[in-house]
Amino acid sequence: MTGGLSNAAPGAPLRVSITRKAFRGADGKLVEAIAHVAFEVPGGSFVTLIGPSGCGKTTTLRIVLGLETEFEGSVVRPDPDGRIAVVFQEPRLLPWRTVEENVRLALPEGIGTEDLDELFDVLGLSEMRSRFPTELSLGLARRAALARAFAIRPSLLLLDEPFVSLDEMTAARLRRLLTTVWSARRTTALMVTHNLREAVQLSDRIVFLTERPAKIRGIHEIKVAREARDAEWRETELRRLDREFPGVL
Repeated sequence: MTGGLSNAAPGAPLRVSITRKAFRGADGKLVEAIAHVAFEVPGGSFVTLIGPSGCGKTTTLRIVLGLETEFEGSVVRPDPDGRIAVVFQEPRLLPWRTVEENVRLALPEGIGTEDLDELFDVLGLSEMRSRFPTELSLGLARRAALARAFAIRPSLLLLDEPFVSLDEMTAARLRRLLTTVWSARRTTALMVTHNLREAVQLSDRIVFLTERPAKIRGIHEIKVAREARDAEWRETELRRLDREFPGVL
């Protein structure tokens, strides 16, 4: 069955209700990926999906994006005229284009000449604008991918484990940069991650999923302002979540 995908009024939340998603495996057997996953991302908030490998997190993102249409349920996106930006696990930069050219290629007609100085400055890319992707470290390439996503001023931002495979120091720096640029260019954001520390640092709401077929294990709200989430608070919060959702940490 083809699920419903529609747009709500500007500023409305992203509403996801997937009652079933299945696909054929390599052996021809039907695999049930999602049993029932329903949650809401309030307008202008940052929500994270977290759960075991293979539980349907990325499939959920693909459904929200419209790349997966064979599912039962509905998705209502927040803005009928808004743009959607996606940050994948791999930066997916064109190697024959400079960093700035890669970013500007994503700009829609009408804002193609927009001044990107502040965005590049916040992300620490001012000195890298004329470099090619092959000249960048993986951390810098992922900054360029973030710049490309925010440059289009999306109404919905989807992030699929954007900091996976980075060392913790680099990932922590990028999480801080993401928080800074997202706060300056606030948009409705939905991220997939395996990293509970990452979710605690970035999120307003964390949606915990079960093993496949995915169901909602629980939803955790974080009311503490991001600037107040110091190392001591984060460790206390992680211990609390580890007690509430054993095995996630």
